[in-house]
Amino acid sequence: MKLRIALSKGELYKNTLSLLETVGLSVDALRDDTRKLSFKVEEDDIEYFICRPTDVPVYIQYGVADIGVVGKDVLMEQGKDVYELVDLGFGGCRFVVAEPEDPSSSSDVMDRRHGHLLVATKYPKVTEDYFSTKGVQVEVIKLHGNVELAPLVGLSHQIVDLASSGRTLRDNGLRIVDTIEECTARLIANPVSMKTKHEHISTLVSKMQEALG
Repeated sequence: MKLRIALSKGELYKNTLSLLETVGLSVDALRDDTRKLSFKVEEDDIEYFICRPTDVPVYIQYGVADIGVVGKDVLMEQGKDVYELVDLGFGGCRFVVAEPEDPSSSSDVMDRRHGHLLVATKYPKVTEDYFSTKGVQVEVIKLHGNVELAPLVGLSHQIVDLASSGRTLRDNGLRIVDTIEECTARLIANPVSMKTKHEHISTLVSKMQEALG
């Protein structure tokens, strides 16, 4: 029975191919410079789909793909009905809460409107979940990019964003006040596929765990 695997384009792609090759799968076709988004590797009885990272859990939840590789950050924000099988260890980043090093440098526009803490982010679910666990009432302001600007011009008191080294935050006069979650790439699976293709998936999981040490 053919196994369908959804792979994330972008930062995780190269490391994912290396891992698949290490566990004995043929990935040469996936390294070709092409615009193709699906590849059938008959020798391994596998079909690969190349997706945007944010789309991988969708393909898995709806059963179009059986398993896939995606960042923990995407899983946290989307909350899709998928099984998380293996922490693959690469693609590391972290969700952080940050605010201006010097709050007095912010615009006078920034006040606690309606008694709420104003938090700008590209990740509203993660932000709401985090502050809910802290018992803090917040007004989440959804942005699509350059979140670091928000507290500097008085749009928000704090931000929630992904950070690696933290350099971008420091360069914009922001300091990290808390880390919400350390995020790495994860192997995920469709719940139904875990039953119907259990042997195939379990064998691959075991090989990956062995390769990762």
